[in-house]
Amino acid sequence: MDISVTRFRASCLKLIRRVETGGEPVDIKRRGKLVARLAPPPTPGKTPPKPWERLRGSGELLAEPGESTLDEREFEASR
Repeated sequence: MDISVTRFRASCLKLIRRVETGGEPVDIKRRGKLVARLAPPPTPGKTPPKPWERLRGSGELLAEPGESTLDEREFEASR
């Protein structure tokens, strides 16, 4: 849903309740440009995917951050 800043200011509490119950975000615009978004918080216990997880698409980590995905033999062979 899109709404102007003026209309948002006039119906702020009503819109907050609407987002809270319906979960649909509200885009707040000034002169046609998006300036803010009112959205429900992320679900508890579920963290958003890391950038590398989003690129991979599966969400599974091949290695911990900072850990090499090569084993020592592959590393030595690449020298």
